[in-house]
Amino acid sequence: MTGKTERIITLILCVLFVTALPIAGIIIPDLEVSESERRPLAKFPELSADTVLDGSFMTDFESYTLDHFPFRDTFRKLKAFAVYNVFAHRDNNGIFLSGDHAVKAEYPFKSGELAYAAKRFGDVYERFLKDSGASVYYSVIPDKAYFVPDGAGVLKMDYAQFMSEYSSAMSFAEYIDIFPLLEAEDYYATDTHWRQENILPVAEKLITAMGGEVSAKYEKVDTEIPFYGVYSGQSALDPDPDSLYYLDSDVFDSVSVYDFETSSNIPVYDRDKLTGSDPYEVFLSGPKSLLVMENENAPADRHLVVFRDSFGSSVAPLMTEAYSKITLVDIRYLKAEMLGSLVDFDNADVLFLYSTSVLNNGKTIK
Repeated sequence: MTGKTERIITLILCVLFVTALPIAGIIIPDLEVSESERRPLAKFPELSADTVLDGSFMTDFESYTLDHFPFRDTFRKLKAFAVYNVFAHRDNNGIFLSGDHAVKAEYPFKSGELAYAAKRFGDVYERFLKDSGASVYYSVIPDKAYFVPDGAGVLKMDYAQFMSEYSSAMSFAEYIDIFPLLEAEDYYATDTHWRQENILPVAEKLITAMGGEVSAKYEKVDTEIPFYGVYSGQSALDPDPDSLYYLDSDVFDSVSVYDFETSSNIPVYDRDKLTGSDPYEVFLSGPKSLLVMENENAPADRHLVVFRDSFGSSVAPLMTEAYSKITLVDIRYLKAEMLGSLVDFDNADVLFLYSTSVLNNGKTIK
């Protein structure tokens, strides 16, 4: 083959590549959601004189084209492979690899975000708890980066400073320290969340610190569903899936769960969610703004109110043995100002239970 022929073939291939991708982008229907990244994809922006003149059309159009680039997931995987294996970078899209775990860097410490979250909790205390006779507590769930050894190349925020500032702002509540009860293996390798089968000591610590007693026995149930957590897609790698278990007990035979969003009862473990986009939603059906769990056979007439994020979905069932009623509130989805008409705080135990990831992005809290 002559040099001229090679150049012609190269030119033809380049032209085909450059023209084929835009044509594919036009032909292939737009997706609304990225299943691998578990997020909505950008929509085609509104085209008008105003959006063109203020520059928003081109900015939004760029986001749209990036989200709907043909064979996007394939190119993302190629990029991730190159980043980790060719260029030896520690992270891709902010996801680090530490042993068998994919870890998102919770960095840097955002003092203003934490202060905002603590102020919202303080507002709840002043408005609803201060004169209610409630016993108020708080606890913090560390993100996985906390357990990565120093010097491993994973960016880590200053957790000591984080806890110092948070403790000062939460002076109206009693602290329950669960950090010593956890380690990296108590979390899914491909996801941000903790493994329910490993957090019984955490549930017991929370119960006993608030004056309750524990005695229930639990059985580990294998869902037999391969669990690819949120970091599987965000890292653009193909990691081995986690195993997903939940803990069953005779206690749950007398527990009912009421979902205020749907005005209906839901199961403690919603097995229908196991075949959905996020099997972790098996625990109390996933993100919910307001749930009430009632245990008619509880040994004591006690009420617990938990202000929580998604981690609370898997630990709350393990606390039903000690309470006749548990109210779960997620004020990322429910405005705190509405609580007076929805939640009875009188003489309740109240627990603010949040992960460092949510607190470090505190403006997600309403």
